[in-house]
Amino acid sequence: MDESIASALGKACKECLLEGGCCFEARPPLTKERIDTLLAGGVSPEQVEFAGYHRLRLKPDGFCVLFEEGRCSIHSIKPETCVAGPFTFDMKGSILQIFLKKESICPMVRLLKENKEIYDGLFEISVGKIVELVKALPGPELEEVLKIEEPETELVAEIRLKDWRPGGDGKKEIA
Repeated sequence: MDESIASALGKACKECLLEGGCCFEARPPLTKERIDTLLAGGVSPEQVEFAGYHRLRLKPDGFCVLFEEGRCSIHSIKPETCVAGPFTFDMKGSILQIFLKKESICPMVRLLKENKEIYDGLFEISVGKIVELVKALPGPELEEVLKIEEPETELVAEIRLKDWRPGGDGKKEIA
């Protein structure tokens, strides 16, 4: 991602008035590879749990166990769905549906909608991370993840999973 895009996204997160709202009650799914990366990066095994799928635990206040001092403590190795935010997903057969959270959930959405270059850059990264996750999760765990409701989102793309490659092949944009 272009440095100016990364800078704009970082600024949007820092100025967010939700103060880590995206980390509140967040239980990002974890692949075996992501768990290994987290453990190698200093995350304690006790911070990971299994409840239908492997995920990060919550602290008693409802925030992710890795949310410290108003930010993610593992930003450079955070889970795929955390990187993908404010994009999220569902599956309908072999079609990967990509949704964008509404501004009431993530104020960054306004920035994305106002700047096509930033939107496209984050969309490409997000879809790549989501595809990695979907392909790596064991089937029963993916089924559990897909049961999680994602309110206040809008469908923005449908992608044939088998055809997806970076650059947009297999993507059908939803207007």
